[in-house]
Amino acid sequence: MIDSQWFSLTITPFSILFSIGMVIACAALSWSALKRTNFKRSHVALEGLRFLLVTLVAIAVCQPEWLQKFLPNEEPVVAVVWDESGSMDTEDVLKPEGGPADTTISRRESIQPLVDPKNWESFSDEQNPDRLNIAIAPFSSSLATPRQGSDLNAVLAATLEQYQNLRAVVMISDGSWNIGGSPTESATQLRMKDVPVFAIGVGSETALPDLEVASLDAPTFGVVNKPTRIPFSINSTIAHDTQVTVVLSSSDGDDIQGQFVIPANGSLQQAFVWNPKKVGQYTLTINVSPADGERITANNQMTAPISIRKESLRVLVVESFPRWEYRYLRNALARDPGVDVSCMLYHPDLKAVGGGKDYIKEFPQTLDELSKFDVIFLGDVGVGDGQLTTEDCRRIKGLVENQATGLILMPGFRGRQLSLVETGLRDLFPILFDMRQPRGWGNRIPAEFQLTEAGSQSLLTKLADSPAANTSVWRSLPGFQWYAPVLRAKVGSQVLAVHGSESNENGRIPLLVTKTFGAGKILFMGTDGAWRWREGVEDKYHYRFWGQVARWMAYQRNMAGGDSMRLFYSPDRPRTGQTLSLNANVMALDGEPLQEGNVNVQIVAPSGNTQTVKLSPQSDEEQWGLFSGFFVPEENGEHHATLTCRETGTTLETTISVQGLEREKIGRPANLEALKEIAAITRGKLVSAEQMNDLADAIKKLPEPEPQIRRIRLWAHPIWAGTMILLLGLFWVGRKLVGFI
Repeated sequence: MIDSQWFSLTITPFSILFSIGMVIACAALSWSALKRTNFKRSHVALEGLRFLLVTLVAIAVCQPEWLQKFLPNEEPVVAVVWDESGSMDTEDVLKPEGGPADTTISRRESIQPLVDPKNWESFSDEQNPDRLNIAIAPFSSSLATPRQGSDLNAVLAATLEQYQNLRAVVMISDGSWNIGGSPTESATQLRMKDVPVFAIGVGSETALPDLEVASLDAPTFGVVNKPTRIPFSINSTIAHDTQVTVVLSSSDGDDIQGQFVIPANGSLQQAFVWNPKKVGQYTLTINVSPADGERITANNQMTAPISIRKESLRVLVVESFPRWEYRYLRNALARDPGVDVSCMLYHPDLKAVGGGKDYIKEFPQTLDELSKFDVIFLGDVGVGDGQLTTEDCRRIKGLVENQATGLILMPGFRGRQLSLVETGLRDLFPILFDMRQPRGWGNRIPAEFQLTEAGSQSLLTKLADSPAANTSVWRSLPGFQWYAPVLRAKVGSQVLAVHGSESNENGRIPLLVTKTFGAGKILFMGTDGAWRWREGVEDKYHYRFWGQVARWMAYQRNMAGGDSMRLFYSPDRPRTGQTLSLNANVMALDGEPLQEGNVNVQIVAPSGNTQTVKLSPQSDEEQWGLFSGFFVPEENGEHHATLTCRETGTTLETTISVQGLEREKIGRPANLEALKEIAAITRGKLVSAEQMNDLADAIKKLPEPEPQIRRIRLWAHPIWAGTMILLLGLFWVGRKLVGFI
């Protein structure tokens, strides 16, 4: 609504003197010209037009403006918003009246008097000349459901946009925000509009005593009659060490129980080893016994699905001569009912090469033949006459990078594997060799492995069920008398075990190192003495170690596979909102890797929402049939995935289990610092619920908002410019008509 209007000039001493001088000079020139023409009518009109033009220019120099004062069409508004997110169910607010002194109620219940419109009636009293309208609205922004997350930034932005004459915002909340941008962004916008935020903080800044099952990282599938490691983690907000009973239950009735101590205000990361007896689909459940004084028990349980299958891993072992490490490894793999082993023994020093069961006559010559293997062992073999070729190395690299085949590097004392560093396999080695000592180092006195922190928690090095027993087993294993010439592990590798006594300028010599390359995994074993582990115990540790290694290397490759398609993804236990990398290997009808095609994954969420992800081909020098894409799950639960290829007409179905990322957790401390920062930015105030009267006085004392002033710059307006151009045109035409050249 326009309250008043007026005309304004921006005058400075220079502008006024310049304008007056210009008008006087123009008047003098015009008078002189008229005297010479005896004041003819045509000349009088022309000089009058000249004088008008100069006068308009003189006025423009003073920057004339037309100002309009606008008053708000709406009465002043105080917006009251309060939190309805899931964290408001936390019971950590002392009950003000009635009951024992330590009786607590939920944050949601404690703010009910504050959101009652009757308590804000004094602001809208018709007899009050400074009355304010009160707009009361709950807020709870979320991704899917009203209690999945809090977005304070979006709430403040929406409130500012909704009301034209917003005087102040009263925000009643525990301050937790877990989605959206920082609330300081909207707070800054409110500051620019001179709208303060008065925050009423609720909840305790100390977390409630609670035990929470934070994760249950069961693999997507396991193998029947093979131990499966089930990691889990538990968080504690209890101020003292807590001993609890943890039970892992499977849907077929098997229970595994353990006693653990969770440190004060800390976390516990442990794992159970479950040995499934039957093939099928199972649900695993982890339960934690309630602790004394624990306030929340609903989060003491978590479930995860797992598929138990029969297994048939295809393993290729490549070696130059039958050293002891090779012989016992071959025998261990051959006796494993879940492994189909093929051996390539070169014997580069012999012309006649022997054979036998499980032996192949030559290294696979086509990509189709080589891609059938899930794991490849490379022993003391290199590049040269009677051994691998550079083309073989290139295919091995492509297989690991694009088809998730596992690669195990096992050098020997002849040092032939060092020649592989000069091939395409260079980037796959997780360590750097000392090229000056190709044959490695030997000693008559046996040395021992020493597990690193990562190695003590790894599935690969788990030779006993408990951590203490596992450490004891590794210390008691028969030692090795030779180790590879390793300088150090490469960046990005994970060292599981080091030499027990030998070191160099980079620290202890790494002997058991893993690495991820592309889609595949790599393991480096820096000794040839693992066969000695059979001493006195036969296959107990040797068989278990290599069986775990083979299955770990092939795990991702075998997530879901058919005759001509394979689908694998990472991470294997994604959470909501986490980017899931989808990879598919697709073979054409002739058995060769598909080079180009329409490969899609249709994903159906538990709610029935369907999303189709188009996978793009990935290639460098040669096509490997790898197609990749990305998917971000927004729901927790089982997602049904269907991989299809239009060119081949084949499909592959599997399920992807997505763990819910619970943003609104009960028991978390209130984030009053966030509310304090918002109030400080907007020149508001953070108060408690008991200070509501002070809050009302502070709002009433707010200064009246200044009216909006609209400035129309006449000197820069298109109409002004158009008028000047029109008058100049008329002046020029007039000069021609009266005879001026």
